[in-house]
Order: sequence, then structure tokens, then C-alpha cells
Amino acid sequence: MARLRREFISPDPSRSFRLLLTPHLEDVFLWHYHPEYEIVYIEGTDGNRHIGEHLERFEHSDLALIGPFVPHLNFDYGARREHHKVVVQFREDFLGDDFIRRPEMSEIRQLLSNAVGAASFHGETLTQAGEMLKKMPEMPPFRQLMQLLDVLQFLADSREVKFLHQARITGEQEFRGQARMKRIEEFMSMHYQEPFAMSEVLGSVNLSDAAFCRWFKKTNGITFTEYVNRYRIVRAQQALLQGASVTDACYSSGFGHLSHFSKTFRKHTGQNPLEFRQRSATLK
Repeated sequence: MARLRREFISPDPSRSFRLLLTPHLEDVFLWHYHPEYEIVYIEGTDGNRHIGEHLERFEHSDLALIGPFVPHLNFDYGARREHHKVVVQFREDFLGDDFIRRPEMSEIRQLLSNAVGAASFHGETLTQAGEMLKKMPEMPPFRQLMQLLDVLQFLADSREVKFLHQARITGEQEFRGQARMKRIEEFMSMHYQEPFAMSEVLGSVNLSDAAFCRWFKKTNGITFTEYVNRYRIVRAQQALLQGASVTDACYSSGFGHLSHFSKTFRKHTGQNPLEFRQRSATLK
């Protein structure tokens, strides 16, 4: 299983952001994150959009805005057809601390706030924004900056959008909860492949059994058992995307029985593991 990597990004020498044109990572399974926002446009191939816990298939083209520190897979992984890809990476303060707070930036500021997890775009927005992004590499640096702001404003005005992740967490109590969830996620990343007792989880968050169950359901809207199943299904999907057999994906993601794995996989994805594996293989 590929480990989650932090990507360190530096702006291009002549820009305050980073612009990549078809990086050719078709054979690289890059499950990664970084503190920058990222706009990804890809056309000419089918693939899988895997951002956080969201994994969906796209056909021919896709456009997404990914928030800071959200894990994601490179959209061109497994592509075997000629395709075009534009990636723009930038920090919220890439034009200075005060610029994003200017009145003229209110709609873009709201877009970035709403898309702190991720957002995908469809319809005419996908097509037109894609054309705008494709023109950027041919422009001089100043025009590239203006084009990026135009793209962000265009996306901010669009209603052809789907937000994919929870909103930014604020407030002292919420930050304590975020720190607690981080410890749970760290525990899961180390132990998801093996059976573990609830007492081991409780030890990492310093809560009683009843208090933990109440807090977790209130915070996440699902039980901890459901969270564990979802976490393991995402890991199983990653393994299947990398070519693992259904049996290997089952046991490597922490499921003890194939029947339970298949039933849980279908519940969360709408298809059984073999169908998912075969469908993903056709994209390569």
C-alpha cells in the first residue's frame, strides 16, 4: 500500500503560484497532500477522481478545486490515452495577507472557504474553465495571474459545483475535536490492517466508552464502527486501483472475511470489489 506523502511546493520563479502542464504521472500512484489549494483540469482520458474519502469515475474530462491538506490521488494515474492536464497550485495568501480580504475578492474568498475540502465542477463550467486554464501556459506572467483570478471568479459564480468535503473547523471546542480526530486518524493509519479493541482507541483520546461513542456520532454523524468500515473500504479501493486481487485487498485493508468485505464494499460504493477492479482496469 502506498503511503500518504506530503508534497513540498515552491512557486515558479516568475510567478506567485505554481503551474504544471501535463506532468505525465500515469504510472505513479501519488497519494499526497500539501498546504496549497490546487486546481486540476484533465481532458482526453477517463479516470478516477480520488479526493479524501470521495472516489468517483470521470469520463473524458474533469475539473476540481482541492483544499489545503486534503489527501488526493493524481488524476492521471493509470491513463493510457493521450490527454491534456493543467494543474495550478497556490496558497490562500499567495498575493499577500490582505489581498484576499479586499471587497472585490469576496466571492473568491467564499469559494475558497466553501472548497476548503474540495469541489468538483461540471457542465459548461468544466468546459469553459478548462479552456481558460489551457491558455495560461502561453501567457506572460502578469497575464497568467489575471487569468488565474478570472478562473477563480468564474468558478465562484458557477452553480455547476459539488462540494466534496466538510467545512473548515473553527472555535476552541471544534479545534479540540479536530485534534482528537487527528489522533484517531493516526491510530487508524497504524492499525487498520489488524483487529483492535475499543480500549486501544479510547486510550488515544482519553474518553470513556460511552462519552466517546456520543462524541464521535455527534461530531461525524456516523458511528465509530461505520467510520472504521469506511476507512478500510477507501484503503481497499486504493489497493484495487494498484492492481491487488480482491482477496489481497480484503485482508490488507483489515477485513477478516471475504463475504463481509464484499457486502460492506457494495454498501459504500454500489458495486462489488471485482466489478470495481475490472472497471478500473479498463481505464489503464
